[in-house]
Amino acid sequence: MELISTNLADLKVIRPRIFQDSRGSFVKTFHQDSFQGLGLAFTPREEFFSVSAKGVIRGMHFQLPPVAHSKLVYCVKGRVLDVVLDLRKSSASYGQSFARELNATACEIMFIPVGFAHGFLALEDHSVMVYQTTTVHSPQHDTGVRWDSFGFNWPAVAPVLSERDRQFSPFADFPTPF
Repeated sequence: MELISTNLADLKVIRPRIFQDSRGSFVKTFHQDSFQGLGLAFTPREEFFSVSAKGVIRGMHFQLPPVAHSKLVYCVKGRVLDVVLDLRKSSASYGQSFARELNATACEIMFIPVGFAHGFLALEDHSVMVYQTTTVHSPQHDTGVRWDSFGFNWPAVAPVLSERDRQFSPFADFPTPF
């Protein structure tokens, strides 16, 4: 696995090895010893996936302390524009965002530490995103900031959003606990 730094402190892109032959391909998305060797503290507690139509924006989501979590996200079908926002007040990159296309061909994985909001725009129909988190989902701690409130220029004319995502407070009004 290759670790790629980003403009946001502690946010990493992981480029796994892709094994290909006449049968297809094989990709290892998580290996505890490899992650430790890369300096990534990550022990998954839960895994889930979403399927999205082209033009859907999901985000910008995170969990609040005491059940805030780090997460790994990757795309196993289709393509998405993955977007991460730093919510950590003490960070030099507080309020800054990072975006990268994740797709089923490159198999890159985003490592998102505690204190970041995460979302994505589906660039193709039936885009499938997998999430692994270090804590279990807690509805009372699950929240977000509004997708269009932190200066990121989403390449979507009329995005499809859930009512919940539309109702989140703007980033400027979010009293971050991170």
